[in-house]
Amino acid sequence: MSVPTTLDVMRGELEDAAAHLGKLHDLRIKPMFGGLMAWLDEKPCAWLTPAGLALKLAPADQPALLQLAGASRLIAKPGAAPSRHYIVLPAPLSRDTVQLAGWLAKSARAAASSRPAASSPRRHR
Repeated sequence: MSVPTTLDVMRGELEDAAAHLGKLHDLRIKPMFGGLMAWLDEKPCAWLTPAGLALKLAPADQPALLQLAGASRLIAKPGAAPSRHYIVLPAPLSRDTVQLAGWLAKSARAAASSRPAASSPRRHR
């Protein structure tokens, strides 16, 4: 029997939180950028990396999470600037399904209220 990898454990924690919200079937997880990227309701919500489980949050929600011991801005790769959107959760929070579900819901609300990226103007010939 093999021990689950850290990414597998985080994936299970995120799936449990989505199930707690009644949205397990709306969660999609795919390998990306050396980790796993998660979408809820077709919007990016989390990045599972060796650094930890990072949620994409609205600026207004970030200070409350960042004040918790162990929370930090995601640094995607060595030398990169800290993320403006993704916050790495403290390990105890990611293991607490109810609390993680609350933060996942905030991530989903922020994604739903964000504007779609502006498309580039089309050239007419």
